[in-house]
Amino acid sequence: MTRKHPGRSENLRRALAQEAARIMAEHGIRDFFVAKKKAAERLGVSDGSAVLPKNTEIETALVEYQRLFGGESHSESLYAQRRAALSAMRYLHEFEPRLVGPVLTGTATEHSDVQLHLFTDSAESVALKLMDQRVPYEVTERRVKMNAERVLAYPGLRFEMDDYEIEATVFPTDGIRQAPVSPVDGRPMKRANAFEVEALLSTG
Repeated sequence: MTRKHPGRSENLRRALAQEAARIMAEHGIRDFFVAKKKAAERLGVSDGSAVLPKNTEIETALVEYQRLFGGESHSESLYAQRRAALSAMRYLHEFEPRLVGPVLTGTATEHSDVQLHLFTDSAESVALKLMDQRVPYEVTERRVKMNAERVLAYPGLRFEMDDYEIEATVFPTDGIRQAPVSPVDGRPMKRANAFEVEALLSTG
């Protein structure tokens, strides 16, 4: 009997991860916790259950879902999102832009925003740059987890580039030294500069 339960638990975790991945891909949900809760409700599993999958398991399932069901359209969408990211990064080059999030890791859906980190001690200077070129923007604020105990709020701006939504979070100049914690695996978030994004595009 003891051997059956781990197998059942593992199968249920996998099913929950796959359902959460499907929800994220089809409904544009970015929050792993929200997707996990919706998947648990759909499969009749209580929120506090030990079988709920880790974010890394959901991300793996999302990659697999996109490979199976996204096909060429996912590849084309991701390529276009990365092109838009590079355009925005070149435009804002003086702020040392870095691409982060699903567009960098390759798990972006068609609903995903392009996420950039910018570095300057004056967030207003980014807004002025956009104003100079008559690029409409919206001022935002993003709460960022720096470690297990530390969550900080940083200013941000939302604007469009090449018909894609860009979500730029503005860090102080020295913020380039420490990346925030990834919501997926709790490790420092991957960041890519313009040269690295160019390399992704050339291989993609």
